[in-house]
Amino acid sequence: MSATATTLGTRRRPPREAAGSPLLLGHGRLPRVLAGTALVVLAVVWLLPFVWAVITSVQSEEDINTTGLSPFKGAFTLDAYQQILERGNVTVWAFNSFLISTLVTLITVAVSTLAAYGFSRGTFRGRKALLGVTVAAIMVPPQLLVVPLFDQMTLFNLVDTYAAVILPQVVAPMMVFILKRFFDGIPKELEEAARIDGASEFRVFRSIVLPLSRPIVAAVAIFVFIGAWNNFMWPFIVTNDPDLMTLPVGLATVKDAYGIQYAQSMASALLAALPLIVVFLLFQRRIVNSVATTGLGGS
Repeated sequence: MSATATTLGTRRRPPREAAGSPLLLGHGRLPRVLAGTALVVLAVVWLLPFVWAVITSVQSEEDINTTGLSPFKGAFTLDAYQQILERGNVTVWAFNSFLISTLVTLITVAVSTLAAYGFSRGTFRGRKALLGVTVAAIMVPPQLLVVPLFDQMTLFNLVDTYAAVILPQVVAPMMVFILKRFFDGIPKELEEAARIDGASEFRVFRSIVLPLSRPIVAAVAIFVFIGAWNNFMWPFIVTNDPDLMTLPVGLATVKDAYGIQYAQSMASALLAALPLIVVFLLFQRRIVNSVATTGLGGS
């Protein structure tokens, strides 16, 4: 009886997946093939519009307007890029985008981490109500805030300034909530030990909580930077000076001034996305690890 039980207990079980291993449909070759095929199909579907945009941007407007389903309708040319660069101050717009996105990221991360730590560890009166207001603010569409924000910028005489573009973007309730959830999972015993040794509250936050939160802070910084770089509506509304425009806004003004030009439209979109593509290619491993280790994929 014992031998039978031992035999049943030692039957071959499916191997446990190591931490950080890719999600599979099961064990064996067939699930891996199915998963790989699905990933390839999704990659092709995602890359197809990008490839089409690249092909369109290196053709002339006459060739693009000819009939036919083939994307290759004429000779290779960079006229669209040349015209965009000649008609617009792309270098200034790119610098503005980089400066504004960097400052928005730094200020947002600083404000959001401090607010999230206060919600996670604070015991002040009204904490739950204020947290509820923060969570409710996530559901407010940003379009509803355009008019009151513009009135505030006008009241403080900040229209057509970097401050007008930056300040309204540093308030990120979603990032505060994500950071707060992560801080809740940090053991409080580590902080209590530091307080016993005489560390102040800010020292505990700076020396213990932040180093343990590098993955989530990196992920938040990445999301905020991408959002600030791609933001078109607010910089378009609050800036009229061409020297203060961001890259998406500046390229849109060039495109609108000369009518609908398909090659130039695709070239503008690619020029606006090029810095983000370069950043992703340089830091793709860190970006993927940050998102994967923080549980933002649906924990």
